[in-house]
Amino acid sequence: MRAPARHGLARVLSKQGVCSRTEASRWVQAGRVSVDGRVIRDPEFPVGGRAHRIAVDGRELDPPRRTYLMLNKPRGLVTTVRDEQGRDTVYRCLRDPALPWLAPVGRLDKASEGLLLFSNDTGWAARIADPLTGPDKTYHVQVGGLPGESLMAALVTGIEEAGEHLHARGARVLRQGERNAWLEIVLDEGRNRQIRRLLAAFDLPVLRLVRVSIGALALGELGKGEWRALSEPEVRALASPSL
Repeated sequence: MRAPARHGLARVLSKQGVCSRTEASRWVQAGRVSVDGRVIRDPEFPVGGRAHRIAVDGRELDPPRRTYLMLNKPRGLVTTVRDEQGRDTVYRCLRDPALPWLAPVGRLDKASEGLLLFSNDTGWAARIADPLTGPDKTYHVQVGGLPGESLMAALVTGIEEAGEHLHARGARVLRQGERNAWLEIVLDEGRNRQIRRLLAAFDLPVLRLVRVSIGALALGELGKGEWRALSEPEVRALASPSL
């Protein structure tokens, strides 16, 4: 029989959906975690997952229930557990004692808003975030300016910036006024501030950026700052967008 794979203790805690890897390292270094009854202070201490008895504060871990939810992220919140500058984070919206530890699946920057996923299923989250296997993300973007057809085509062709090829999978004008326009932009990958950087290359300032869907999962009528659990069909569809 093959021996179970061995990983660092902090990673194992994270993979089990107990907490983030960073938080797990803090717990281990503080002496809060034991393996087979012995306190371990090395976050990289090798363990074989369920082949060992792991306890936090003297209590053996029960596998947490797998949880998947969507949040309508308000503008002005950062997508992180803790912020060194003391800014409000997305976890302000998830203050429910019934929820297990959850990590964001991908990110939205502070000035962006809309659909943001959370889960403690790290394998599922990795499939969603993978640009090769994950679903497309659709955004509605208000810009300062009135882009023409050639500019919209150029967004799909893309640009080279800082060694990266930035482009949209699809782009169209939703509506426009005298000075501003709303665009729909679809991405098949999520580079850092990709839409803002892409539009800046064409001198189009972003006034508002809202992620409205991930794959077939739409933001819908979910209120600002509110969240809801995903249904089992939604969870499966996001992990297998081509099916």
